[in-house]
Amino acid sequence: MSARRDRFITPHSPVEGLRRRKLAFLPVFAQAVAAVAPAGAMAVIPALVYPTVVPGSASPNLVLTFGAAMTVMILVSFCLRPMAKRMAAVSGLYSYTAKGLGQRTAITAGWSAIFGYGLVAMASLLAVGIYAAQMMINLGISLPDPKIFMALVILAATAFACFLMIRGVQISAWFTLMVECLAIGLLTALMIAYFALNTPTLNFENFFLWEGDQDVLWIGIVVAVSAFVGFESATTLGGEAQKPFISIPRTITWTPILAGTLYLLAAITQDLALHDAPTSVRDSSTPLSDLFAQTSPLLAAVLDLGIAASWFACAIASLSALARVLFCMGREGVAPRIMGRAHASYRTPSMAIMVVMPVVAAVPIAVIFSGISPHQGLVLFFTLGAYGYLGTYILASASLPFFLHRIGEDTYASWIIGIVTPLTLGFVLWKAATVSTDTGNLHALIYAGVLLASVVYALVLHLRLPERLASVGVYDESQDSDLFLGRPS
Repeated sequence: MSARRDRFITPHSPVEGLRRRKLAFLPVFAQAVAAVAPAGAMAVIPALVYPTVVPGSASPNLVLTFGAAMTVMILVSFCLRPMAKRMAAVSGLYSYTAKGLGQRTAITAGWSAIFGYGLVAMASLLAVGIYAAQMMINLGISLPDPKIFMALVILAATAFACFLMIRGVQISAWFTLMVECLAIGLLTALMIAYFALNTPTLNFENFFLWEGDQDVLWIGIVVAVSAFVGFESATTLGGEAQKPFISIPRTITWTPILAGTLYLLAAITQDLALHDAPTSVRDSSTPLSDLFAQTSPLLAAVLDLGIAASWFACAIASLSALARVLFCMGREGVAPRIMGRAHASYRTPSMAIMVVMPVVAAVPIAVIFSGISPHQGLVLFFTLGAYGYLGTYILASASLPFFLHRIGEDTYASWIIGIVTPLTLGFVLWKAATVSTDTGNLHALIYAGVLLASVVYALVLHLRLPERLASVGVYDESQDSDLFLGRPS
């Protein structure tokens, strides 16, 4: 039955305006890979976890921390896959939650997703600026004011990303896939070169030696989770993929597995490399680059270029997913209607893109000039972004058994995984929030404020605009033009 409850085939899809059924498997896979940004995350996230965000505590074990984060993300992918095989959503987890737990809960999931996508995009642009400035330093180019240079790089990256996203998702997807493949190959080659030149003594016992406490573990897992977030962003391409019920489930199944394998290898090598590194290197906002610079500044500059390119691809993918969530909300009327407008020629959510780009660029620039260190800025953005993603994952995972029950396809396995996964995610999120609050960080309180605002907004919609709330959860429905000769049977 269609959204209007009158027929199975609709004359026009509720998300009409986007370019339908054009993306093959590789561009869909590229969206998820770019959102995860394996090359950038391999270089940056382990270095953020290593010094830990709990002052006075020992550094957590990188292999165990990333292994736990990988396990959690694979559980989430198992929950999302069945829904992706049955629904061509354009707003991804937001629409899944609407069909499973209801529209009011979906509002919270949508706000949480917007929060997560936006914060990771901000972190990505900040990382682009940081590593572009570091590349200039390693090349011996003096910068009169690094802050101004980073701000200009962020503005240029934002403008180019906006152009690519408005021009078309297929162009941006192929561009990001190319960038990520080159960056991963470059980073892997440079790591091999570094260890070949330095020939460190391997001690595999240290890889699984736990030196921290449990408080460090929970915060470490949340930061490590930020290396995986975005793998589900392929679900926002349900209306644009050629075979959404095949390509999207495959993408969300394999992306966290492949990314997790790369992260474990990166965690092992960085644990080994940073263990005996000087304190100035471990506490730097670009530790891996500083480590390479001790051997060869030129290799360090090449590494900086690869990392910056990877985070630029991540920014594009995160913003593409964010724009499509806002596009659906605009079509439903729970966000300004202007968000639901698509470009007449390029068939992209151009208005949503242009609305969010200034905000996403302004925040990291403000952080640069506020006096906060780049390292603190990255930790802030990635941690807050991880909270947003985890909140969305909890609601979407809990939606699985109810989603399948509505269509009569629920099983014992779906109920088990639909209960175990959100409980596991909730426990990790609660422990991390408790530790964060006890140590004086406001990350959890900021995210709690976002959740509270979303609940209040959903309540206002329920009381004042129930017809708009009832429309939440639109997806790409089958049209007359999808049938043979364009006529319904």
